[in-house]
Amino acid sequence: MTTQTEHNRMANAIRFLSADAVEKAKSGHPGMPMGMADVATVLYTKFLKFDPKHPNWPDRDRFILSAGHGSMLLYSLLHLTGYEDFDIDQIKNFRQMGSRTAGHPEFGHGEGIETTTGPLGQGIATSVGFALGERIMNARYGNDVVDHFTYVIAGDGCLMEGISQEAISMAGHMKLSKLIVLFDDNGISIDGPTSLSTSEDHTKRFEAAGWDVQSIDGHNPAAIEAAIAKAKTTNTPSMIACKTEIGFGAPTKGGTSATHGSPLGAEELAGARKKLGWTSEPFEIPADVRDAWTAAGARGADDFNAWGGRFEGLDAALKDEFERRIEGKLPENWIEAFNDYKKQITADQPKVATRKASENVLEVLTKAIPEMIGGSADLTGSNNTKTSVQAPITADGGYEGGYIYYGIREHGMAAAMNGLALHGGVLPYGGTFLVFTDYCRPAIRLSALMNQRVVYVMTHDSIGLGEDGPTHQPVEHVASLRAMPNVTVIRPGDAVETAEAWAMAITNETGPTVLALTRQNLPTLRTEYREDNLVARGGYVISDCEGDRQVTLIATGSEVEIAVDAQAKLKADGINAVVVSLPSWELFDAQSPEYRKDVLGSAPRVAIEALSVFGWEKYVGDTGKVIGMHGFGASAPAPVLYEHFGITAEALVKAAKELV
Repeated sequence: MTTQTEHNRMANAIRFLSADAVEKAKSGHPGMPMGMADVATVLYTKFLKFDPKHPNWPDRDRFILSAGHGSMLLYSLLHLTGYEDFDIDQIKNFRQMGSRTAGHPEFGHGEGIETTTGPLGQGIATSVGFALGERIMNARYGNDVVDHFTYVIAGDGCLMEGISQEAISMAGHMKLSKLIVLFDDNGISIDGPTSLSTSEDHTKRFEAAGWDVQSIDGHNPAAIEAAIAKAKTTNTPSMIACKTEIGFGAPTKGGTSATHGSPLGAEELAGARKKLGWTSEPFEIPADVRDAWTAAGARGADDFNAWGGRFEGLDAALKDEFERRIEGKLPENWIEAFNDYKKQITADQPKVATRKASENVLEVLTKAIPEMIGGSADLTGSNNTKTSVQAPITADGGYEGGYIYYGIREHGMAAAMNGLALHGGVLPYGGTFLVFTDYCRPAIRLSALMNQRVVYVMTHDSIGLGEDGPTHQPVEHVASLRAMPNVTVIRPGDAVETAEAWAMAITNETGPTVLALTRQNLPTLRTEYREDNLVARGGYVISDCEGDRQVTLIATGSEVEIAVDAQAKLKADGINAVVVSLPSWELFDAQSPEYRKDVLGSAPRVAIEALSVFGWEKYVGDTGKVIGMHGFGASAPAPVLYEHFGITAEALVKAAKELV
């Protein structure tokens, strides 16, 4: 049993590792680690289920530092409990090039960091996905294999960000009882007291969303322990408001914004050592304190070994499936079912919107890949994201299903999908209108930054959505998503390309995929079955010409049909045009220079896309032309809009003739 003195010394080890690292770097946030050291010490020594020797153990508790600016709190904990990736040299090189101890926790930099945090609110929102992932996997494999908690430390900034409300509401509605948020209630933000900008009662806010709420002294270890113990017994998510002093121990700056985002300074740091009775030099930990922390890190070995015994006792097939899902491998038979479907649509040649084509291929994929968990931000019927095999996931009905009704929470949905992907065992996809990627953008960026396989089904992809008008017509969105590193954007032009786009999305293990899908019906242009995936090349000749190429027409999505029509008109006038479908710039750019040159050819080029023309000069060259949008859309039926804005076969023919 830890005494008050032992607890204080263990907590002070966190405080001074953190403050000393910030001081050495001359950059960082010492206040939060110093203020939350007591809470973190109780959590890691009394409750958190983890094993530093097996950091990716599937049934470990997840700890998410939503207040990512206080990253040294996490790095200190990982160092003290024995994670190999965080030795003392990493602590000494905080915020330096090449270190694992980045300014904010970065997923993939070192074992023990569960998710990238820093943009405030993202951590608590991602945690909803972690907690939901645990419930989904628990429903399939039972308590013996999946039974863990998700703990979050969140600050005032996390709760001020709008995404936090989406997350809190969603978690409360879904009764994610294994989600426990420890609120660092220090009343300080960068500008000063939080009273400068807010007066809301966060405890009432959580209560209104269906959470269990407690308020405690965040520097009282007995109170912290009792509160966490109670939180683990509730049938709702829990929030514990921990009243703390930012920069605890700093003699003149403690409790003020001066400790938030700047080093304490040598004099203040020396004063903190004196005040808290810490006599060790920077980066030195007394032997008894280090031993106590080492013991805290070692206590999870028994849990890990016991879990291993239970896991080995599973039915062999169930065990194999669990391992496959945790490793992110797809079932072996999915490709056979997929190819059979592609043969069928190549033969049937349906004329459907690509959002409907997406639904049709999802019918095949969700049957073959049970870990696919779909959803929509209250646009299920418009996004076509739910299939016949997917029952809803609900608190009352259970977590066995495969579909999530996210409600009108685009940002919360995107962040939760990141959490689902990071938790493991789940392949998440979710939909909304393409224009609302603006509401999802910070979470999409984190999907890309963390290399997570998340599929964003973004429908109503151009001015072609028609009568809803310019507020709902995406113009600049695809261009902006194409500009985001490690995001694969695919805008398919027919049912076959849509199927191939899905195959690319679910096999993309290094980043997110955005599928931009139409509202309006499109004919099937690919009428000859090929087993190879042409969308995987990003661009290809979809309609060749006889004789020497005189002009190349490049299009994506719904405009490929227009380009094929223009090709026929040019042929009638004696001009040989080739149509290139370019559904994914990113995939095309990854091809060899020889392939790209062969596809684009040396003839003049004209591109057409019912979106912003931004970026197309890369493919048409200095002498080429681009037909597209130069402003916002308007409210009218799609055919009227295309005619009004000059996105037509006639305009394409005219532009081509001017170049030939």
